[in-house]
Amino acid sequence: MNWDQIIPAIFMIAVLILVLPSFLRTNSKLKQFLTNLSIWAIIVSVVMIVLYFIFWMKKINLAITGCMGRMGQQFIKSAKSDKNFKLVALTENRIINKKISGIKPELNTEKAFRNTNVIIDFTVPKCTFEVLKIASKLKKRMVIGTTGFTKKEENLIRKYSKKIPILKAGNMSLGINLLMYLTEIASKSLGNNFLSKVFEIHHKHKKDHPSGTALMLGKGIAVGKNKNFYNLLGKKYLNKKSFPYGKKINFNSLRKGEIIGEHEVTFSSGKEIITLNHEAFDRALYSEGAFTAAKWLINKKPGLYSMRDVLNFN
Repeated sequence: MNWDQIIPAIFMIAVLILVLPSFLRTNSKLKQFLTNLSIWAIIVSVVMIVLYFIFWMKKINLAITGCMGRMGQQFIKSAKSDKNFKLVALTENRIINKKISGIKPELNTEKAFRNTNVIIDFTVPKCTFEVLKIASKLKKRMVIGTTGFTKKEENLIRKYSKKIPILKAGNMSLGINLLMYLTEIASKSLGNNFLSKVFEIHHKHKKDHPSGTALMLGKGIAVGKNKNFYNLLGKKYLNKKSFPYGKKINFNSLRKGEIIGEHEVTFSSGKEIITLNHEAFDRALYSEGAFTAAKWLINKKPGLYSMRDVLNFN
């Protein structure tokens, strides 16, 4: 039970105790005792309400890395309208000689992150580890949306998570995480009679391929089959009009225009094809998901979490 459920419960109990004596045929001392008890319960609930708004409803100090990038700019825009956060730090990997939303961007240093509660990082692996090293030393929480990590780097993130709470997801979208869940179910249900592949499209500026989300979906296929993803990792194509199924999971990435993101998982038995897909139209869905993750992470112990933990997809 959360505090926002406990406080009203105490208040209601206090009111019931206050009203109860008028319905009871009992001595005046008991009535007086119940009245005094209810008054104290009301006082306690009011004090708890005040403390709740002072401490539990306190804004979360937020730091955004890669503030000049597409997602960095989206986070800054979204932070202005989210009452749960106070933007206290912006960082970049180069010197920026102007203020953004009243804040002077800094390099990734201990000084930049000292006053923050949570850091949101959607950059590149090199930058992410630069920030992780500082966050680990300062005991700051991190939400990581960076993609393109190697297996070795993934293991290193897992080590950092033993010291600080980290939420890492290749995609923060509710829809994508639901798609991954459905991919696992489909893969498990269809079994080995169906081959699978993953197709994704992103804007021409995206450097890594396959996308982190495409790899997430590939892992979903592997989980459904109860197999190690890296043992099922097939060929990685770039900008191919078509690509084949294989005994392993093949990927095809298309880079064009300013497309925010499209992902498609297909299963084929040779006699029928099953397709699961998702299309994003607005980057705000990623920032909303990341902010939801940051709020969820704020009370968590050190560990490596995902959006499935946030959304309770089990």
